[in-house]
Amino acid sequence: MPRVSYAFFMAAVVYGLIGMSLGIVMGATETFTLMPVHAHINLLGWVSLAIMGAFYALAGDRAPRRLAWINFALSNLGLMVCAPMLALLLLGNRAVTPILGLSEVTLVAGMLVFAAAIAVTAMGKGRARVAAASQAA
Repeated sequence: MPRVSYAFFMAAVVYGLIGMSLGIVMGATETFTLMPVHAHINLLGWVSLAIMGAFYALAGDRAPRRLAWINFALSNLGLMVCAPMLALLLLGNRAVTPILGLSEVTLVAGMLVFAAAIAVTAMGKGRARVAAASQAA
């Protein structure tokens, strides 16, 4: 399995544990103000990153390695900034709105890079095909 898949899976587990912990705290205190943060962490962190990691694992050498790592970086950077900024916004700090917006754009960019990686892989233009073509020449 490619290293990038392990990176996606490890990050997904970390986000899953953070999301679960936040859910436990919200339930124990019966304070659900941060429920959207909990949802973002679980869906964008745990679920999306796990799906992305699975794709890169299944695609193997056919997936474009550079796009995979860019996808990983954008998705993680976006969520690491988005989650705390969303929490601050929900707690009343409107000054974080521009930073939150930029982090959301970063998350969308990560998903667009993932879509590009899928397209490149589907068209057979990943690393394995390029390597095979250079060896045949």
